[in-house]
Amino acid sequence: MADLVASGAVRKMKTQLENPVGYTLLLGEHEIPLNDYLGSHLQLDFEGTINCIHCDRKTNKSFSQGYCYPCFKRLAQCDTCIVSPEKCHYAAGTCREPEWGEENCMIDHIVYLANTSGLKVGITRGSQVPTRWMDQGATQAKPIFRVNSRLRSGLVEVLFKNHVADKTNWQAMLKGSAEPRDLEQARKQLMAECVDELEALVQEQGIQAVTELTDEPEVCINYPVLEYPLKVKSFNLDKTPTIGGALMGIKGQYLIFDTGVINMRKYGGYHLSLQVSG
Repeated sequence: MADLVASGAVRKMKTQLENPVGYTLLLGEHEIPLNDYLGSHLQLDFEGTINCIHCDRKTNKSFSQGYCYPCFKRLAQCDTCIVSPEKCHYAAGTCREPEWGEENCMIDHIVYLANTSGLKVGITRGSQVPTRWMDQGATQAKPIFRVNSRLRSGLVEVLFKNHVADKTNWQAMLKGSAEPRDLEQARKQLMAECVDELEALVQEQGIQAVTELTDEPEVCINYPVLEYPLKVKSFNLDKTPTIGGALMGIKGQYLIFDTGVINMRKYGGYHLSLQVSG
């Protein structure tokens, strides 16, 4: 007999840097400590309703992980420069919401190295460390630059993208932990490979705008996983509104069942009910 735990519109899971990472599933006003349910049989049912995570408008289709179409077209946080910060619309004078840009883009950002499915470079707002790393499923992470705007963090990242990946292979990430890497050695190697480009960028943007971080400690992250899948099968709530199985682990923003995986962030605003048995 399954027991109803909670129901409501889902949001990105909350994370707490512990050993292992502590996960909280958000369903409406309910906060469910998911680590407590490892090994239990869970069932998620999509109830057929989607509300925009920004304006709460009912929508038949979700865009950009939880927005209705009008918000997707209107909000700066849904613009293309969020994915490609080197194309910052605020810097170009074409930002959809200049005030939002000032609060979220014209602030300190961190350029970092992480080990997710392998070595990668990434950027995030300073306030999102270490949350961003846990959301990506990184097992190691290390800040390597502090810059004073999102645009400049993107410019630094672009230099490194010719030498190291900037994306995570999510299927590989969900099959197990990446082989440990010496992030300090990788940082020094990147600095050596990009020394001329970095010097030119600092001269162009200003010495106060781009600061190399040489003494930041490496962060190691362990996830609550009982068993990784040999093959990764992804659930789609739009096609299969009822999913579930034994909860074998949680990594990044994914729930790992013995029957498949689901990216909870992808379904922001979907009304779900959670039942548990066993």
